[in-house]
Amino acid sequence: MIRPTLIAPCALLALAACGDMSGAGNDAVQRLDTPPPGAAPGTCWAQDTSPAVVETVTEQILVSPAEVADDGTVTRPASYRTETAQKIVQERRVTRFQVPCRAELTPEFNASVQRALKARGLYRGPINGQLDRGTRAAIRSFQKPQGFDSDILSIAGARQLGLIAVARDTPDNPE
Repeated sequence: MIRPTLIAPCALLALAACGDMSGAGNDAVQRLDTPPPGAAPGTCWAQDTSPAVVETVTEQILVSPAEVADDGTVTRPASYRTETAQKIVQERRVTRFQVPCRAELTPEFNASVQRALKARGLYRGPINGQLDRGTRAAIRSFQKPQGFDSDILSIAGARQLGLIAVARDTPDNPE
C-alpha cells in the first residue's frame, strides 16, 4: 500500500526532473571537450546535432485492375493493398562551430553580449553578466535569422556583435 505522505514528495521530485536544466532545454547543441580534427590549437568548439526527419508514407498499390463488361459496367472492382513505409525526408546533420572558450565567458564579456543584444532590441533583461535564460533566448534570436539556431554564442555571432576582433587582411594573413 502506498502511503499518502510519500505521494507528494515523489510528485515534486518528478516535476523537478522535468524543469529547466540551466538553459539546456531540448537544444541539441553541446560544447565539445576536444576540438574537431584540423581545428587550430587553443580554440573551443560546440556541436549542433539536428535529428533526421522521418515521414510515414501510406500508399494504395493496385493488386488487380477492375473488370469491366462490354457495356461499361464494372463486374469486379479493382483491388488494392495498403503499404505503409517510413521515409527519411531530411538526413541527420551534425554541425560543429567555433565558440568563445569558457575562460572568455567572464561576467564582463557576458554583460557586453547583453548590451549588444539589448541595443538590437533582442534582450530586455538586466545587464547582470549572467548567461541566463533570457540572454540565451536573445542569442538564439540573434543567430537564427542567419540560419544558426543555437543559444550558444558562436565566434561568428560574437564578431557580428562587435565583441571579438576580426582578423585583418595583411600579406602575412590573407583571410
